[in-house]
This record gives sequence, structure tokens and C-alpha cells, in this order.
Amino acid sequence: MRKAYFLIVSFIASLCTQVCAQSVDTQSLSIEQMFELAEQNNSRIKAHTTAIRQAQEGIKVAKNAFLPSIDASLSLSLNGDGMVMDRDFNYLMKAEIPEFGNNFVLEVSQVIYAGGAISSGVKLSELQAQIAALDADRNRQEVRFLIVGNYLELCKLENQLKVFESHIIQTEKVLKDMSIHHEQGTALHNDITRYELQLQNLNYTKIQLLNAKQILNNQLTTTLGLPQTTCIRSGEIHISQLADKDSIAWQNEALLSAIPIKMAETAIRMSEQKKKLSHSDRLPKVALFAMNNLTGPVTIEIPALDNNFNYWAVGVGIKYNIGNLFKANKKVKADKLGIQKAQEEMQVAQEQIMLGMQAAHIKYKEAYTLLKTKEKSVELATQNYDVVNYRYTNDLALITDLLDASSQKLNAELEEVNARINILYNYYKLHYISGTL
Repeated sequence: MRKAYFLIVSFIASLCTQVCAQSVDTQSLSIEQMFELAEQNNSRIKAHTTAIRQAQEGIKVAKNAFLPSIDASLSLSLNGDGMVMDRDFNYLMKAEIPEFGNNFVLEVSQVIYAGGAISSGVKLSELQAQIAALDADRNRQEVRFLIVGNYLELCKLENQLKVFESHIIQTEKVLKDMSIHHEQGTALHNDITRYELQLQNLNYTKIQLLNAKQILNNQLTTTLGLPQTTCIRSGEIHISQLADKDSIAWQNEALLSAIPIKMAETAIRMSEQKKKLSHSDRLPKVALFAMNNLTGPVTIEIPALDNNFNYWAVGVGIKYNIGNLFKANKKVKADKLGIQKAQEEMQVAQEQIMLGMQAAHIKYKEAYTLLKTKEKSVELATQNYDVVNYRYTNDLALITDLLDASSQKLNAELEEVNARINILYNYYKLHYISGTL
């Protein structure tokens, strides 16, 4: 029964190993290649790209205020007769009016001074487009960091699979040697049972890793806009190629490139433009105009004249809202507070970015220390396993000692793999916080 169970587990493990090989398309992608695919196919990035185009169209709409305004109206009417009466409504007289009426008006106006309202409106639209672009860049950074996280987790799983496959081969070899010793009467059947159990656990863990890898693969293909049948294999990444910069250099780069800081700077400029727009409400609006009016019949005469009456005019118009003398000041004061708030939020954004960069750089350096520790652990665990295995082969150690040594070596190798991936994760986190991913 035990052998049957062992064969079933082995079959499932080998079947899962071949999943990617049987996929329609297997691709080995680097992080940079996945960034390019996300730029082309990711739905979140596409949505923000559309938002940028929409904001740019908003700039064109705001600039339309510089263009002249042309209004035309045409009306046709059926007129009834009028009635003329005295002031006490006693005397009535019918005033005939031609039945058909028409009216056509054409008016052209051009604003020549609006107190800076139009230019401020255009500038606000341009700043809103910058906010949309920064928001798209922030979303792009988030998508890329998500890709990095999934990709590095995929690397970790693939390396763990290699470690487990190596231990499975090693365990199978030990089992084979044990079977020979058992036939010779120098090994107990209980020892074989323990190692068969360990082999089954290793195979089951391998299946779990393969399933986790498949889940990550599905997440990555969706993010990259690739078919679900695509199997992504991680490429080789060498930590020796990572840029070596100190904490001050990372912080200076963040001050120049971090998205929250850029958005805070743009928010200050938007608040300043809103103040200018509010200030323009206290100024008059001046416009040139020209108009032509063609109407009929002429009803200012009694009886009405069945004629068309045309007249035109050109001139300068001045419009001033007197109520803004006491209303606009309050709005300007509120906008001044808005500028102060935006400046304070800018300071908060800088402080948070600096703290984040300092913490991320400390973790990045710590990851290298951890790797050295884990490399030494692997070296010691390997030496310990070789010694225990030699002693067990020469009947100088128990099977439990060999199992413990094997588990220690497995854990040490897995922790070393995780330590290498941890360095890469913290490195890309520095780029993510600084806005340079």
C-alpha cells in the first residue's frame, strides 16, 4: 500500500513538472521585458493613458475661451392682432399685425480683457493634465512593483523547486542504498520506512510549490496581457550587477523623482492659479462686439408695418459684478489658505519619502548581511550532512541523525535562496519609493 501511495505521489509530481512544458507558449522574460509588455497590454496603464489624453483635450477646451464667440438665432412666428386700450381698460381698438413674423440675429464678440481669468483657466487645465500624467506614472510604478514582487516570488519558487528536486534525488539514492543494506541484513526496515515517508513529504511539498508557481504565473500573464496558456520562466538575475549607492544618493534621487513629491509641487501651483482666478473676479470684463438684426414686421408703429427692419451695431462692452467687491475677498482668503495647506502637504510628502528611503536602504544593507549568514549556514549544514552520512554509512550514526542533518541542509539551502531574492526585492523597493522603477 505504501509503495502504491509513493508511486501516485511521484506520478503527480512529474505531471505537474511538465505543465509548463506542455503549454502553448513558454517564455523566459527579464524584468525589463515584462515592464515593456505591461506598458503595451496592462489594462490599468491603458486606463490612465486614456485619462491623460482626456486631460489634454481639456486644455484645448479651456483655450477656446480665447476665440471669438459667434451667436446666431433665427425664428419664424405666426402673429395675432394686437389690442390698444386706455389706462382704465374702457376703450378698446384693434391693431392689425401681419400674420407672418421673422427674426434673425447675428452677434460676434471677442473678450479683450478678463482680469487674467482665461489664462488662469488654461493654466489650471494644463496643471490638471500634469496631475493626470503623474497619476498615470504612479500607477505605472505600482504595476511595475507588483510585477517585480510576483516575478521575484516566481524566482524563489523555481529555486526552491531545484532545491527540493535535488533533495528528492538524494533521498532516492539513500533509499536505494538502504534497500541494498536491508537485503544484506545490515539495515532495518524501519529506517527505510522513515526515508520513504520523507520522500513522500518532499514530493508533496514539490506539488505545493508547482501549484503556487501556477497561481503566480496566472497573475503575471493577466498583468502583462498575455494568454493564460503562456508559461513564464524567470531569467537569471545577478545581485553583483545592482547599483551600489549610499543612502544620501537614494534620498537625493527621491527628492527629484518621487511621484508624491511631484504631485505635491503641482498641487501648490494649482492652488496659486486658483487664487489668481479668484482675484480676477474683482476686475471688470471688457469685450468687443458686432451685431446685425433683421426682424419683421415692424410692430412699433400702429398699425404695424408689413416690412423687414434691419439694423447693426459695433462697440465695446464692459461688464462688472459689483457684488464681487465683498464676495471675492473671502474667496481669495480661502485660496491663500489652500496654498498654505498645499505647501504643508508638500513638506509632509518629503518627510515621508525620506523616512521611507532611509528604512528601505537599511533593509537593503541588512539583506546582504543576511545572505552572508545564510551562505555560511549552507556551508556548515553541508559539512554536517556529509559527516553524518559518512558515519551512518559506516554504522556509526542513527537514521534519525541522518534525517536531522538532511532537514538542516534543506532548510539552510532554502533560506539562502530566499536571502538572495530578498536583496533584489529591497533593491527594487528603493527604486519604487524614489519613483525610478
